[in-house]
Amino acid sequence: MNSKLLVYMFKRFGMALLTIFLVIAITFLVMHAIPASPFSSEKAKSDAVIKALEIKYGFDKPLGVQFLNYLWGVVHFDFGLSTAWVGFTVSQLIINAFAYSASIGFSAAIIAILLGVLFGCLSALNRGKWVDKVIQVVTTALVSMPSFVVATLLLLLFSYRLGWLPSLGTQPGGMVLPVLSLSLYPMAYITRLQRSSMLDVLGADYIRTARAKGVKSNVVIYKHALKNALSPVITYAGPMMAYILTGSMVVENIFSVPGLGRLFTNSMLRTDYMMIMGVTIVLAVMIILMNFLSDVLYKVMDPRIDLA
Repeated sequence: MNSKLLVYMFKRFGMALLTIFLVIAITFLVMHAIPASPFSSEKAKSDAVIKALEIKYGFDKPLGVQFLNYLWGVVHFDFGLSTAWVGFTVSQLIINAFAYSASIGFSAAIIAILLGVLFGCLSALNRGKWVDKVIQVVTTALVSMPSFVVATLLLLLFSYRLGWLPSLGTQPGGMVLPVLSLSLYPMAYITRLQRSSMLDVLGADYIRTARAKGVKSNVVIYKHALKNALSPVITYAGPMMAYILTGSMVVENIFSVPGLGRLFTNSMLRTDYMMIMGVTIVLAVMIILMNFLSDVLYKVMDPRIDLA
């Protein structure tokens, strides 16, 4: 690892930390600017009860003191107490929900990358043939449909019409449809990226030179062309995870998966400020870190990239 790459990593890591701080600050200020109270409910509470709750949750202190206390807690992964789920901390609920979201998101990302690269290479190597045309039509259709539409169609077809898979994500085999719902769009997008990148690489001078020297076709494709054609896919890894994480908020509600997406939606309906801030920060940190890793891997995969 050269010095330029180390300097670049430190710079990107510093920018990531600054971005995380801004996300925490903006989320905190926006939540405290909302006129609705986290203690408002259908049952009216007396002023004395509301005052006691504000003292319990630290809302009686000045805004600056609240922000510093909250920032210190975030550093130690302590997002405070949930105002909707009494007796539970925000961190406990996030950890429990994260297991489901991580399982769905990781599986969807792996499927999207593997199948996207495979179909992209297959389409590029069969340019103009029927295989290429079929892949182009299917990926265009999938790219045009958002995840909640795909999720609804899969639910109607495989659960209600055919009865092959359960409709609830908590049932055995219930994670199949949510994973498919989140993986189809990025898989189609990666297929198109990989096809375009593969065609550019296959037309490069060094590929033609390798073939002229008699290098076997499989070696040219897998050792030389594929590695260089993966750069756009690596770059897309960060935005892909953002899509999967944000898309899971709708998909998890459709399939009743108790993940971060459903937790976030329920916390908004129940005006749980602490939970909304905690989930928002966790999702933002994950997206920022994925972008950081994709930038570093992009340079590692293609040393020709100038980091200046």
